[in-house]
Amino acid sequence: MIQRYSRNPILTKHDVPYPVETVHNAGVVKHDRKYVMLFRSHLRNGRSIIGLAQSEDGFHFRVHPEPFLTPAQDGPFAPYEEYGVEDPRVCALDGTYLITYSAYSRYGVRVALAKTADFGSIKRVALVTQADCRNIVIFPARFSGRYARLDRPHSEICPWSIWVSYSPDLIHWGDSKVAITPLAYHWDEMKVGPGATPIQTSRGWLNLFHGVFQTMDGAVYRLGAALHDLEDPGRVLGVADEWILQPEDPWEVSGYVHNVVFSCGAVAEPDGMLKVYWGGADTVICAGTVETEALVDLCLTRSRPPI
Repeated sequence: MIQRYSRNPILTKHDVPYPVETVHNAGVVKHDRKYVMLFRSHLRNGRSIIGLAQSEDGFHFRVHPEPFLTPAQDGPFAPYEEYGVEDPRVCALDGTYLITYSAYSRYGVRVALAKTADFGSIKRVALVTQADCRNIVIFPARFSGRYARLDRPHSEICPWSIWVSYSPDLIHWGDSKVAITPLAYHWDEMKVGPGATPIQTSRGWLNLFHGVFQTMDGAVYRLGAALHDLEDPGRVLGVADEWILQPEDPWEVSGYVHNVVFSCGAVAEPDGMLKVYWGGADTVICAGTVETEALVDLCLTRSRPPI
Protein backbone atom coordinates (compact mmCIF):
# COMPACT_ATOMS: atom_id res chain seq x y z
CA MET A 1 0.00 0.00 0.00
CA ILE A 2 2.93 2.34 0.57
CA GLN A 3 4.04 4.12 -2.60
CA ARG A 4 7.81 4.20 -2.71
CA TYR A 5 9.54 7.50 -3.42
CA SER A 6 10.84 7.39 -6.99
CA ARG A 7 14.38 8.35 -5.98
CA ASN A 8 14.91 5.85 -3.19
CA PRO A 9 17.11 5.35 -1.31
CA ILE A 10 16.98 8.86 0.15
CA LEU A 11 20.09 8.42 2.30
CA THR A 12 23.16 6.20 2.00
CA LYS A 13 26.53 6.02 3.73
CA HIS A 14 27.96 8.20 0.97
CA ASP A 15 25.80 11.11 2.20
CA VAL A 16 27.40 11.01 5.66
CA PRO A 17 30.43 13.31 6.15
CA TYR A 18 32.11 10.95 8.65
CA PRO A 19 33.10 7.30 8.17
CA VAL A 20 30.15 4.87 8.47
CA GLU A 21 29.22 1.65 6.72
CA THR A 22 25.41 1.88 6.88
CA VAL A 23 22.53 4.29 7.45
CA HIS A 24 19.16 2.85 8.50
CA ASN A 25 16.30 2.66 11.02
CA ALA A 26 15.52 6.37 11.37
CA GLY A 27 13.11 8.24 13.59
CA VAL A 28 11.69 11.34 11.88
CA VAL A 29 9.73 14.33 13.20
CA LYS A 30 8.89 17.87 12.09
CA HIS A 31 10.58 20.70 14.00
CA ASP A 32 10.46 24.38 13.02
CA ARG A 33 8.92 23.45 9.64
CA LYS A 34 11.80 21.12 8.85
CA TYR A 35 12.00 17.35 8.89
CA VAL A 36 14.53 16.11 11.41
CA MET A 37 15.85 12.57 11.04
CA LEU A 38 17.78 10.60 13.63
CA PHE A 39 19.34 7.57 11.99
CA ARG A 40 21.47 4.63 13.01
CA SER A 41 24.84 3.86 11.44
CA HIS A 42 27.31 1.02 11.83
CA LEU A 43 30.87 2.12 12.33
CA ARG A 44 33.71 0.12 10.82
CA ASN A 45 34.16 -1.69 14.14
CA GLY A 46 30.59 -3.01 13.80
CA ARG A 47 29.09 -0.91 16.59
CA SER A 48 26.35 1.67 16.11
CA ILE A 49 25.93 5.41 16.60
CA ILE A 50 23.09 7.83 15.85
CA GLY A 51 23.37 10.65 13.32
CA LEU A 52 21.15 13.64 12.49
CA ALA A 53 19.92 14.96 9.15
CA GLN A 54 17.47 17.70 8.15
CA SER A 55 15.24 18.32 5.13
CA GLU A 56 12.88 20.95 3.77
CA ASP A 57 10.62 18.48 1.94
CA GLY A 58 11.04 15.18 3.77
CA PHE A 59 12.95 13.51 0.94
CA HIS A 60 16.21 15.43 0.41
CA PHE A 61 18.24 15.31 3.63
CA ARG A 62 21.52 16.91 4.61
CA VAL A 63 23.51 15.13 7.32
CA HIS A 64 25.09 17.15 10.11
CA PRO A 65 28.90 17.01 10.18
CA GLU A 66 29.08 15.24 13.56
CA PRO A 67 27.12 12.32 15.05
CA PHE A 68 24.18 13.24 17.26
CA LEU A 69 24.51 10.48 19.87
CA THR A 70 27.41 8.13 20.55
CA PRO A 71 27.85 5.61 23.38
CA ALA A 72 28.42 7.25 26.77
CA GLN A 73 32.02 7.05 27.94
CA ASP A 74 31.34 7.58 31.64
CA GLY A 75 28.50 7.85 34.13
CA PRO A 76 25.56 5.48 34.69
CA PHE A 77 24.79 4.97 30.99
CA ALA A 78 28.30 3.94 29.94
CA PRO A 79 28.20 0.27 31.03
CA TYR A 80 24.95 -0.27 29.12
CA GLU A 81 25.93 1.53 25.89
CA GLU A 82 29.32 -0.17 25.52
CA TYR A 83 28.36 -1.98 22.30
CA GLY A 84 26.41 0.85 20.69
CA VAL A 85 23.24 2.94 20.50
CA GLU A 86 20.60 1.97 17.95
CA ASP A 87 17.18 2.48 16.34
CA PRO A 88 15.98 5.87 17.69
CA ARG A 89 12.33 6.83 17.86
CA VAL A 90 11.23 10.46 18.35
CA CYS A 91 8.04 11.60 20.09
CA ALA A 92 6.92 15.24 20.37
CA LEU A 93 5.20 15.67 23.75
CA ASP A 94 4.79 18.42 26.33
CA GLY A 95 6.89 20.91 24.38
CA THR A 96 9.92 18.67 24.03
CA TYR A 97 11.13 15.74 21.94
CA LEU A 98 11.46 12.40 23.66
CA ILE A 99 14.00 10.03 22.11
CA THR A 100 14.08 6.33 22.89
CA TYR A 101 16.94 4.18 21.66
CA SER A 102 18.35 0.70 22.16
CA ALA A 103 21.46 0.51 24.35
CA TYR A 104 23.60 -2.59 23.77
CA SER A 105 26.25 -3.98 26.09
CA ARG A 106 27.68 -7.22 27.43
CA TYR A 107 24.64 -7.24 29.74
CA GLY A 108 22.13 -7.40 26.92
CA VAL A 109 19.91 -4.77 25.33
CA ARG A 110 17.96 -2.11 27.21
CA VAL A 111 16.06 0.96 26.07
CA ALA A 112 17.18 4.42 27.15
CA LEU A 113 15.25 7.67 27.17
CA ALA A 114 16.73 11.03 26.21
CA LYS A 115 15.22 14.40 25.39
CA THR A 116 15.96 17.52 23.39
CA ALA A 117 14.26 20.86 22.83
CA ASP A 118 15.80 21.76 19.48
CA PHE A 119 18.08 18.89 18.32
CA GLY A 120 21.06 21.12 19.06
CA SER A 121 21.84 19.17 22.21
CA ILE A 122 20.58 16.01 23.88
CA LYS A 123 20.16 15.03 27.53
CA ARG A 124 20.00 11.44 28.69
CA VAL A 125 17.15 10.92 31.17
CA ALA A 126 17.04 7.29 32.25
CA LEU A 127 17.34 3.65 31.28
CA VAL A 128 13.66 2.76 31.18
CA THR A 129 13.75 -1.03 30.79
CA GLN A 130 15.65 -3.96 32.14
CA ALA A 131 17.41 -6.42 29.82
CA ASP A 132 16.27 -7.71 27.43
CA CYS A 133 13.93 -5.21 25.79
CA ARG A 134 14.60 -4.11 22.23
CA ASN A 135 12.00 -1.57 21.05
CA ILE A 136 9.96 1.21 22.65
CA VAL A 137 7.72 3.90 21.16
CA ILE A 138 6.00 6.48 23.35
CA PHE A 139 2.50 7.73 22.55
CA PRO A 140 2.43 11.52 21.96
CA ALA A 141 -0.37 11.99 24.53
CA ARG A 142 -1.30 11.18 28.10
CA PHE A 143 -4.06 8.84 29.18
CA SER A 144 -5.76 9.69 32.48
CA GLY A 145 -2.61 11.60 33.36
CA ARG A 146 -0.24 8.75 32.53
CA TYR A 147 2.25 8.29 29.72
CA ALA A 148 1.92 5.17 27.58
CA ARG A 149 4.30 3.23 25.38
CA LEU A 150 4.45 0.20 23.12
CA ASP A 151 7.35 -2.09 23.88
CA ARG A 152 8.74 -5.46 22.88
CA PRO A 153 10.29 -7.57 25.65
CA HIS A 154 12.58 -10.33 24.44
CA SER A 155 11.09 -13.67 25.43
CA GLU A 156 11.40 -17.19 24.09
CA ILE A 157 8.45 -18.32 26.22
CA CYS A 158 5.95 -16.12 24.37
CA PRO A 159 7.20 -15.18 20.88
CA TRP A 160 8.31 -11.57 20.62
CA SER A 161 5.11 -9.56 21.09
CA ILE A 162 3.98 -5.95 21.44
CA TRP A 163 3.04 -4.87 24.96
CA VAL A 164 1.50 -1.68 26.38
CA SER A 165 2.98 -0.10 29.52
CA TYR A 166 2.21 3.04 31.51
CA SER A 167 4.14 5.56 33.58
CA PRO A 168 3.46 8.59 35.80
CA ASP A 169 6.83 10.18 35.06
CA LEU A 170 8.38 8.56 31.93
CA ILE A 171 10.95 6.80 34.13
CA HIS A 172 9.03 4.23 36.16
CA TRP A 173 6.89 1.95 34.00
CA GLY A 174 4.41 -0.79 34.75
CA ASP A 175 0.77 -1.93 34.55
CA SER A 176 1.92 -3.80 31.44
CA LYS A 177 -0.16 -6.10 29.30
CA VAL A 178 0.27 -7.85 25.99
CA ALA A 179 -1.46 -6.16 23.05
CA ILE A 180 -0.40 -7.89 19.81
CA THR A 181 1.19 -11.29 19.34
CA PRO A 182 2.54 -13.08 16.25
CA LEU A 183 0.03 -15.22 14.39
CA ALA A 184 0.93 -18.81 13.53
CA TYR A 185 1.69 -19.49 9.85
CA HIS A 186 1.25 -15.80 9.05
CA TRP A 187 3.59 -13.17 7.62
CA ASP A 188 4.44 -12.06 11.18
CA GLU A 189 4.54 -15.47 12.87
CA MET A 190 8.12 -15.20 14.20
CA LYS A 191 7.88 -11.84 15.99
CA VAL A 192 6.28 -8.43 15.99
CA GLY A 193 7.58 -5.18 17.41
CA PRO A 194 6.65 -1.49 17.51
CA GLY A 195 7.98 0.70 14.72
CA ALA A 196 7.11 4.37 14.29
CA THR A 197 5.71 6.66 16.98
CA PRO A 198 1.91 6.11 16.91
CA ILE A 199 -0.08 8.48 14.68
CA GLN A 200 -3.29 9.98 16.06
CA THR A 201 -6.30 9.74 13.74
CA SER A 202 -9.99 10.45 14.28
CA ARG A 203 -10.67 6.72 14.69
CA GLY A 204 -7.71 5.61 16.74
CA TRP A 205 -3.94 5.50 17.14
CA LEU A 206 -2.26 4.11 14.04
CA ASN A 207 0.60 1.79 14.93
CA LEU A 208 3.06 0.87 12.16
CA PHE A 209 4.85 -2.24 13.38
CA HIS A 210 7.36 -4.72 12.00
CA GLY A 211 6.59 -8.39 11.56
CA VAL A 212 9.03 -11.17 10.84
CA PHE A 213 8.61 -14.48 9.00
CA GLN A 214 11.24 -17.20 9.07
CA THR A 215 12.03 -18.82 5.70
CA MET A 216 14.52 -21.41 4.51
CA ASP A 217 16.69 -18.47 3.43
CA GLY A 218 16.45 -16.59 6.73
CA ALA A 219 14.06 -14.04 8.20
CA VAL A 220 11.98 -11.56 6.16
CA TYR A 221 11.07 -8.26 7.83
CA ARG A 222 7.87 -6.53 6.65
CA LEU A 223 5.69 -3.65 7.89
CA GLY A 224 2.18 -3.99 9.21
CA ALA A 225 -0.47 -1.70 10.70
CA ALA A 226 -2.70 -1.82 13.76
CA LEU A 227 -5.22 0.58 15.30
CA HIS A 228 -5.45 1.30 19.04
CA ASP A 229 -8.32 2.97 20.89
CA LEU A 230 -7.92 6.74 21.34
CA GLU A 231 -8.69 6.68 25.06
CA ASP A 232 -7.31 3.25 25.94
CA PRO A 233 -4.19 2.39 23.92
CA GLY A 234 -4.16 -1.11 25.39
CA ARG A 235 -7.39 -1.85 23.50
CA VAL A 236 -6.58 -2.90 19.94
CA LEU A 237 -9.37 -2.12 17.49
CA GLY A 238 -7.86 -4.01 14.59
CA VAL A 239 -4.65 -5.47 13.17
CA ALA A 240 -4.36 -5.52 9.39
CA ASP A 241 -4.23 -9.11 8.15
CA GLU A 242 -1.95 -8.13 5.26
CA TRP A 243 1.46 -6.51 5.31
CA ILE A 244 1.69 -2.96 3.98
CA LEU A 245 5.32 -3.07 2.80
CA GLN A 246 7.79 -5.86 2.06
CA PRO A 247 11.36 -5.99 0.71
CA GLU A 248 11.25 -5.64 -3.08
CA ASP A 249 13.79 -3.09 -4.29
CA PRO A 250 17.40 -4.29 -4.69
CA TRP A 251 18.59 -2.23 -1.69
CA GLU A 252 15.90 -3.85 0.50
CA VAL A 253 16.50 -7.40 -0.67
CA SER A 254 20.29 -7.31 -0.48
CA GLY A 255 22.58 -5.54 1.97
CA TYR A 256 24.01 -5.77 5.47
CA VAL A 257 20.97 -7.85 6.51
CA HIS A 258 19.04 -8.99 3.45
CA ASN A 259 15.24 -8.97 3.08
CA VAL A 260 14.50 -6.18 5.56
CA VAL A 261 12.22 -3.16 5.63
CA PHE A 262 12.21 -1.70 9.15
CA SER A 263 10.54 1.57 10.18
CA CYS A 264 11.24 3.76 13.19
CA GLY A 265 9.46 6.90 11.93
CA ALA A 266 6.48 8.36 10.07
CA VAL A 267 5.17 11.91 9.69
CA ALA A 268 1.48 12.74 9.27
CA GLU A 269 0.90 15.58 6.79
CA PRO A 270 -1.99 18.10 6.84
CA ASP A 271 -3.32 16.74 3.52
CA GLY A 272 -3.99 13.31 5.05
CA MET A 273 -0.90 11.64 3.63
CA LEU A 274 1.62 9.82 5.76
CA LYS A 275 5.33 9.92 4.99
CA VAL A 276 6.88 6.63 6.08
CA TYR A 277 10.62 6.05 6.50
CA TRP A 278 12.33 2.68 6.65
CA GLY A 279 15.73 1.07 6.60
CA GLY A 280 16.43 -1.13 3.60
CA ALA A 281 18.47 -4.26 4.36
CA ASP A 282 20.02 -2.42 7.34
CA THR A 283 22.04 -0.47 4.77
CA VAL A 284 20.13 2.53 3.37
CA ILE A 285 17.12 4.72 4.24
CA CYS A 286 14.02 4.81 2.06
CA ALA A 287 10.78 6.76 2.08
CA GLY A 288 7.26 6.44 0.78
CA THR A 289 3.74 7.79 1.16
CA VAL A 290 0.33 6.36 1.92
CA GLU A 291 -3.11 7.74 2.78
CA THR A 292 -3.50 7.58 6.53
CA GLU A 293 -7.20 6.75 6.31
CA ALA A 294 -6.49 3.90 3.91
CA LEU A 295 -4.37 2.25 6.59
CA VAL A 296 -7.05 2.86 9.20
CA ASP A 297 -9.65 1.27 6.90
CA LEU A 298 -7.38 -1.72 6.34
CA CYS A 299 -7.02 -2.26 10.09
CA LEU A 300 -10.78 -2.16 10.63
CA THR A 301 -12.12 -3.98 7.58
CA ARG A 302 -9.47 -6.63 6.84
CA SER A 303 -8.33 -7.52 10.31
CA ARG A 304 -6.85 -10.54 12.07
CA PRO A 305 -7.07 -11.24 15.83
CA PRO A 306 -4.53 -9.16 17.83
CA ILE A 307 -3.77 -12.04 20.19
